[in-house]
Amino acid sequence: MKNISKHLISLAIIAFLVVPAFALTAHAQFDPGLNQVSTGLNNSLSQTDPRTVIGRIINMALGFLGVLAVGIVLLGGFKWMTAGGNEEKTGEAKKLLGAGVIGLVIILSSWAIANFIINSLNTAVN
Repeated sequence: MKNISKHLISLAIIAFLVVPAFALTAHAQFDPGLNQVSTGLNNSLSQTDPRTVIGRIINMALGFLGVLAVGIVLLGGFKWMTAGGNEEKTGEAKKLLGAGVIGLVIILSSWAIANFIINSLNTAVN
């Protein structure tokens, strides 16, 4: 029973972090350029620059991964706060916090590299 409650708490934390990210897709100003596909001759996806579409896809994927990494950091902090002085649980929480921070560093550096490459391609072609 205790194991099930841990999984439910983890699932609830992840749901509270992921649901707002998907709710942003319904917002009028957030348009990744992928939901405008039509079947007629006026295909707006074919009128969009492929570099722009790829850049938006990369930003969306890295944004989702960033939310996931922040969720891991929050889960680690939650486990540490509820460890009650237990060294085993504290060690597990430290590992989660370390993994989350390393994940955030990797995600931010990959975003910087992808952003640099996309901008370099845009300036080279134009």
